[in-house]
Formats: sequence, structure tokens, C-alpha cells
Amino acid sequence: MKVDVILGLQWGDEGKGKIVDVLTPRYDIIARFQGGPNAGHTIEFKKNKFVLHTIPSGIFYPDKINLVGNGVILDPFIFRNEIINLADHGIDATSNLVISKKTHLITPTHRLLDAAQESLKGAAKIGSTLKGIGPAYTDKIARNGLRVGDILNNGFKTRYHSMRENHLKQIRFMGFDADSFMIDKLPFAVYEEKWLDAVGFMAHLKLIDAEYFIHKSLAEGKKVLAEGAQGTMLDVDFGSYPYVTSSNTSIGGVCTGLGVHPGNIGEVIGVFKAYCTRVGSGPFPTEQSGEAGERMRDRGNEYGSTTGRPRRCGWLDMVSLNYAIMIDGVTRLFMMKTDVLNDFDRLQVGTGYVSGKQKMDQVPFDITQDNLEIFYEELPGWNTSLHALRSKGDMPNTLKDYIDFIEKRTKVPVIGLSYGPDREETLFF
Repeated sequence: MKVDVILGLQWGDEGKGKIVDVLTPRYDIIARFQGGPNAGHTIEFKKNKFVLHTIPSGIFYPDKINLVGNGVILDPFIFRNEIINLADHGIDATSNLVISKKTHLITPTHRLLDAAQESLKGAAKIGSTLKGIGPAYTDKIARNGLRVGDILNNGFKTRYHSMRENHLKQIRFMGFDADSFMIDKLPFAVYEEKWLDAVGFMAHLKLIDAEYFIHKSLAEGKKVLAEGAQGTMLDVDFGSYPYVTSSNTSIGGVCTGLGVHPGNIGEVIGVFKAYCTRVGSGPFPTEQSGEAGERMRDRGNEYGSTTGRPRRCGWLDMVSLNYAIMIDGVTRLFMMKTDVLNDFDRLQVGTGYVSGKQKMDQVPFDITQDNLEIFYEELPGWNTSLHALRSKGDMPNTLKDYIDFIEKRTKVPVIGLSYGPDREETLFF
């Protein structure tokens, strides 16, 4: 068997969590391979709404295993609260959840460092979620990190306090102290106490050697779905650097984040919105700051599920979409939030960039350049509700034309679309 993959092809928030939830019945194992609590995967069904940050989106099916892979970074305090919230809704997340011992930990001082570093950037802020993501990945790469498996060792507290003191020295050097920032509305000392308590809770969960578990499962014929977080245009190597996240959100992150080789990769399903959004700072070529963007934000409830910040909105960008498809080796496409464009008479699609007098169909090295203009093509909108959509035959012809336009420009089939937030509001072709 091979590992199928769900990846976001834009700047995150594409709706990957919903599609993972919908596809989970077809698989045995759902595996997160990168990112951390900066992710926010929203799932709605039976009038309930859940936002998952670290736990994989297959958790609502008790007969499916949900794996947190080694490429993920985990904050025990946030993780425990996520488990408690699910328990409050009658969902026992601990029974079918396993965590790689090689998963790195986000500590309270990682979050302090994140806040201090972002504060010093002033107008050049990258729009960090302040969850400690960057500092935790920095310690991982610098070989100074703490891992989930370390919780089980007697020397954990000694190593934690050594890391803590090193971080506090850095924070003081930057001109701050531990009391300069609140963490989740709590003073540092209070948050740290709750974090350490959550570490004790983590020790009783199922901590495993995940790379062996994955390979054994594949050898046994088990079906695995890898769930990506954020989006390809936020990839630390291939995204709109430096306005990116700190992990590989593209296909390579699956191999390093789960311990599977490239030959183990099966279908790569790229998830994209019918338009584009972005949270925080950074380039966004097709952004619409006027009435069209405001309508998209209002219709799509475009506010960050992790931060609550309003998302920037704009037309579909075929240049960046094709770039992500190329990087990820996408074999199938799935279009999300189609209903948000229901009442647009005309739609614009960005099909080329213009810099000076030169038109290009590639993402430039410096996508942040100020003189970048967009070449648009106009298509008719479907201008009707999709609430009664049950089959491809029910689709308005103009929606079919929009999908056909995307398939011709990407040379990848669109296998379905989402036309509402509930898991039932999903159509496969």
C-alpha cells in the first residue's frame, strides 16, 4: 500500500480538515506530518463545529487510528485542552490517538521568544500566530530541542530547565523579560505551571516509534492518509519567503515528517479554494481590497480559525496554483468554498504576472516585488445557490465551465467540490 496525501495549494485555510474528515472512512490511519497549533482545521457535522489544531482530522471516527508524526511540533498545554474539549462533546480522542516519540515539544519560553521576536520586527512583522512555532523548529534544527519521548526519561526536567534558562537569557538580551508578555491571557509563571502539568498528562498517552508503525501498517495493507497543515505557498523553502511558516508544507514534508520514502507516496490530492485568501503579512498578487474582497470575506466567514484575524481575500491565482501543483506532484484537485462565489455575476482569474513589460506564467524569486501586476481573464459566474447540489448533473453550466477552465490550465482533474461548511455539503464527481 501507499500513503495518499492531502495538501493545501494556497496560503493555508483551504479547507483541508473538512476533506480529511470526509475521506477518513476510506482509510485506516490519518497522519499529521508537519506544523503545530498554528494550524486550524475546522470540521462541521450534525450542527457541531470543531476546530482542531494538532490532532488529526480523522479523530471523529473511533475505528480509525490518528497519528501525530515526528514532523509535527506539539504544545502539551494546547494539546491537552484539545483532548478535553473533544471529551466534553463525547469524543474520546485518547483511544485512537498515537504520537511519535520523535515529535518535538513547544515550551512556554518558545512562545515568549516568538512574541519577543515578532515585536522587534515592527512594521516588518510576518504575522506569526505567536504559538512558538518558529522558535521550536529553530531549536529542532539547532539540535537543542526536546521531544515527546524525552518526557519518559528521568532527566526531562533538568533538560527542560536548561532550555528554559537559555531562552530567558535570549529574551532579556532582546530587552524583554518573562513578564513582558501574556501567554493565552495567562502570566508566564501560571502558563508554565499548567504546561508542566500537561506534560505529566502526555506521559500517559500512546507514545510510539511512528516510523516503524507506519511501515508495518503499510506492509499489512492498511490505508494511510497524510494530512497537511497550512499551504504550499507558506512552505519554508518554496513559499513566499520570508512570509512563510517554519516547516515544509509541500510534498517533501510527508517523507521527513512520517519517515516514509518517496516510493511510498500514492495519490496527492491538492485542496484549493475557488478564490484565494491569506492571513497576516506577505505578498498576495490577486488580493482584492475593495468590494469584491469584502464580499468574499463576508460570504466565506473568512476569519482565522486559530487567530480570529480577518483574512485577506482575492481572485483565484492560476500562476501560484500551477506552481504548487508542480512542486507537490498533485494528481487530483478538490475545490473548496465554491458557494462563496454564488452571487458573483462575473469572476476574474489571475492567469499571468506582469513585471515591467514582461508577462510571465511563473512565480518569480521575489514575489514581494512592488511592480508586479496581474493579467486577468474574466468568466461568467453561476450566480445561483448550490444548496440543492447532489450530483454533477445538478451543477450550473457556468460552474462546470469554471471547473473546466481550471482543469485545462492545470492539466489535473478536479474530483469534487465543497459547497458549504458541513461534511454533507460535499460533492465527488
